[in-house]
Amino acid sequence: MLSVPQQYPIVIVSGMSGSGKSTALNVFEDMCFFCVDGLPARMATALADLFFNSTSQNYSGLAMGMDLRQVDFDGQWQDVLLDLERCHKQPVLIFIDASDQVLLRRYATTRRPHPLTTGSLGLEAAIARERKVLEPIRNQADMVIDTSHYSIHDLRRAIQDKWKSLATYSPGMRIHLISFGFKYGVPAEADSVLDLRFLPNPYFDESLRPLSGQDKTVSEYVLGKDPGRKYLQTLFTFLESTLPLYALEGRYRLTIAFGCTGGRHRSVAVTEAVLAHLANQDYTVTVEHRHLSLG
Repeated sequence: MLSVPQQYPIVIVSGMSGSGKSTALNVFEDMCFFCVDGLPARMATALADLFFNSTSQNYSGLAMGMDLRQVDFDGQWQDVLLDLERCHKQPVLIFIDASDQVLLRRYATTRRPHPLTTGSLGLEAAIARERKVLEPIRNQADMVIDTSHYSIHDLRRAIQDKWKSLATYSPGMRIHLISFGFKYGVPAEADSVLDLRFLPNPYFDESLRPLSGQDKTVSEYVLGKDPGRKYLQTLFTFLESTLPLYALEGRYRLTIAFGCTGGRHRSVAVTEAVLAHLANQDYTVTVEHRHLSLG
């Protein structure tokens, strides 16, 4: 994947059936994108040519929805990306995901058939098969959005917020930092999860409890002295040594999650410190405080 072009970007929306791809396309439509869902892979380049040569000035960009029903992922997917890039069009891949348990519940609620279910293949097996086929696509994605705990409105806000961040990306590996609270659940999209519950907890200081890790007094309480200070330096050294190795392996995206009990104090303070440090190291980095308002 390449960086988002400044004018008329191409967005490819894919993901698990039942995860919210159609809702994601609706959000891009509301953002004045020209949207097409269920597009056969072989038509992607022709549609992009038509869009750029005739109607692009009337829209913010082009968003194309693709899934297993239309795309031969064993062959056509890579050809689509290469053809678009050869034509100097830079597609951005967004993958919408959800846990298997949530997908099972959604299908049970809507009573709609999964596209891979057959007389011999039940719903659970169909979801497992789809996830296996889509794994390479997920690994290539510029943005992964897990909708397991999202309402339709949460997904809308997530796409709008993350798209603003993605639209400023420069080429290279994208690093996304998430602070969260273990009591609300670990982010499913995280590549690495760090448990910060060993650090001093501001929650037990009544004067600090109403504040968050974004406040200087809380940050100093958590990281201003040992063990927080020593841990932060060790963490910086670890990241400086490992992030280049991820990049050398061709990773497009790395999501690191920092967790404390409620996701309001310690995880936020450390995430903000890592954000500032990596930004100073010229990494392309974005941040999400997932449970800040809940802790």
